[in-house]
Amino acid sequence: MSDDEVADLDAYWRAANYLSAGQIYLLGNPLLSEPLQVEHIKPRLLGHWGTTPGLNMLYTHLNRVIRRRDLNMMYVIGPGHGGPAIAANTWLEGSYSDTYPGVSRDADGMARLFRQFSFPGGIPSHVAPELPGSIHEGGELGYSLSHAYGAVLDSPELVVACVIGDGEAETGPLATSWHSNKFLDPATDGAVLPILHLNGYKIANPAVLARIGDDELTRLLEGYGYRPYLVEGAEPEHVHQALALTLDRVLDDIIAIQTEARAGHAAPRRPWPMIVLRTPKGWTGPREVDGVPVEGTRRAHQVPLAGVRTSPEHLRMLEDWLRSYHPEELFDSGGRPVPRLLQQVPERRMGSNPHSNGGLLRRDLDLPPLSQYAVTVESAGASEHEPTRILGHYLRDVMRASLPHRNFRVFGPDETASNRLDALYDVTAKAWNAEVLPTDEHLAVDGRVMEILSEHTCQGWLEGYLLTGRHGWFSCYEAFVHIVDSMVNQHAKWLKVTRTLPWRRPISSLNYLLTSHVWRQDHNGFSHQDPGFIDHVVNKKAEVIRVYLPPDTNTLLATAEHCLRSKDYINVIVAGKQPQADWLGPDEAALHCARGVGVWEFASNDAGEPDVVMACAGDVPTLETLAAVSLLREHLPSLKIRVVNVVDLMRLQPAGEHPHGLPDADFDALFTTDKPVIFAYHGYPWLIHRLTYRRTNHDNLHVRGYKEEGTTTTPFDMVVRNDLDRFHLALDVIDRVPGLGERAAEVRQWLIDQRARHHAYILEHGEDLLEIRNWRWRTS
Repeated sequence: MSDDEVADLDAYWRAANYLSAGQIYLLGNPLLSEPLQVEHIKPRLLGHWGTTPGLNMLYTHLNRVIRRRDLNMMYVIGPGHGGPAIAANTWLEGSYSDTYPGVSRDADGMARLFRQFSFPGGIPSHVAPELPGSIHEGGELGYSLSHAYGAVLDSPELVVACVIGDGEAETGPLATSWHSNKFLDPATDGAVLPILHLNGYKIANPAVLARIGDDELTRLLEGYGYRPYLVEGAEPEHVHQALALTLDRVLDDIIAIQTEARAGHAAPRRPWPMIVLRTPKGWTGPREVDGVPVEGTRRAHQVPLAGVRTSPEHLRMLEDWLRSYHPEELFDSGGRPVPRLLQQVPERRMGSNPHSNGGLLRRDLDLPPLSQYAVTVESAGASEHEPTRILGHYLRDVMRASLPHRNFRVFGPDETASNRLDALYDVTAKAWNAEVLPTDEHLAVDGRVMEILSEHTCQGWLEGYLLTGRHGWFSCYEAFVHIVDSMVNQHAKWLKVTRTLPWRRPISSLNYLLTSHVWRQDHNGFSHQDPGFIDHVVNKKAEVIRVYLPPDTNTLLATAEHCLRSKDYINVIVAGKQPQADWLGPDEAALHCARGVGVWEFASNDAGEPDVVMACAGDVPTLETLAAVSLLREHLPSLKIRVVNVVDLMRLQPAGEHPHGLPDADFDALFTTDKPVIFAYHGYPWLIHRLTYRRTNHDNLHVRGYKEEGTTTTPFDMVVRNDLDRFHLALDVIDRVPGLGERAAEVRQWLIDQRARHHAYILEHGEDLLEIRNWRWRTS
């Protein structure tokens, strides 16, 4: 580059650095038009300087290549505390002021930009939803690269520059996401440019990848399938020249890979380029404070000068630091960026890229009518199906209808076939861009089922895909979806905040299918038995969480369709994959799902005045409840029983606590105000108590569910071990209905004997009793 071009880039970088430092420190005097005083300083100094200068350098140079190549580029910022850099750059380019006109691109707007950062009523210190151009919160580390790859799927013209912090590079989710390049189709997907930003330190310790030497680092990254280009230095002019040259090279590499693939040449997978940028932590900030080195050390991580309100020397050093950027050269007297800065802003600004506000690009899915997949139910419980296998046929045709628009993918950790969704392979394969052997099945570079044995990476891909305007489905073994608990936290927080930002358009919901669940993991045993993900998600804000427990095939279909149409939710569906009874026909199922909870009249005999309510939520609890009802009606025919099934778990909460909550009058009409309620629940029992503790009849509510009793055993023994079996539920009724215990002593003893008989039988035969295996509901 010429000296003039370097000078222009450096001016832009200095402006971004000035604006970044100003956000951390300044409450007033944004242009330093007068000597800096204590009253100009924020009372609480929050924010992080250490990573910021490197991020500003990258943003400056990405603008250059966007401008020269007319790139469609967005950024994902992995370093957890890069907020001031991105706020500064989006303000410089005008995207911030377009989004928030009150933060105008002048002195008044600069003052507001500074004041609001990490300030009550303002914006967080991370690259949060409030920042235009962002799809990545950045508060929790590890997800940047998987988000970036998810964003470029099916967006062939998009390039995502993904900055990976050296602390983030030590996390497990980031380590697995390097393999995303084996799932990218250069013919139909966009490109990710990973930029590993090594500034040497985390909060208090050296960064591993910064201390292993260039040779070992290069071998590591090459082993992941990348061609790393190293840019390092502490002299700005040198780094400007080296980074510009390197960006041009890597973009040429990307174009070459894509051009070859899009020409139809079946070439082996080539290593994708990436950049390793090594610059000092806290670059251009104070080099030494109170005789202790700061720049290039861990001390630059957060606020390099912490005593500016109490130490005149620190205040002087801050003013010298801010004036070293020469703001008088960068902004006119009105605080507007000077023309040489504005000339560097590309037409395609990263802060205004529509992919970063995915709702702008979202197109509704073309969903086939459910009538094509619904199973016929001549009478309740007379037939059986594998619910998720039928769902697989439906998802197959959702996939087929989406192919012209390329806006739907299915994600999961190596379990699509195991979870009975393999009908998808009728219309697409699994994405795979590595070696293929003759014995492999359903692998293709352009496959639309995304499988890698990393729940973190699947979740990250899906979030990136949704946040950029597409649709997806995540199927997972119930016990192991806990692996992404923290990622769900972050996505739920993102959805909560974006609901308060009118400019953020709604995105497709994050849809989970949790199957191979606790009650049908009898073969894998205790390690695979955990229904607690539901407990985790219901801790999130009510407006973004939905939990569904469809009891059969038709209710699963109705629930899935609803979830695929929804926006801005996290939908959790728990459904079994093993053959199980069909309870409701398609019309009944649709109505029941719309209600979310209701009386099953075919199983009830209460005529409006029950002695007991038997409630159930989940497929196996529903089966055991109906079996218990059958026993009670056989042995105690005068007992009046009402059966209530819950498919939408959030209906149990009061209307004031959740948008789906039942009003008290409706809840009392179903569950009564004074009769015992025996509730068979799929998960941990205390959640039902938590959801209903304010209800009138809560003291009469008795919940059975998973009690952390499991092993490798028979299916029925799993429910027996947790007191969720039909015999124990019937015992609960006898013990809870006033006056029934004395009249039903013989029945009670018989029920206890059946549990003992079951135990002896499975120990001898290794399978459940024949009458358990062959049990069917009888209507009379």
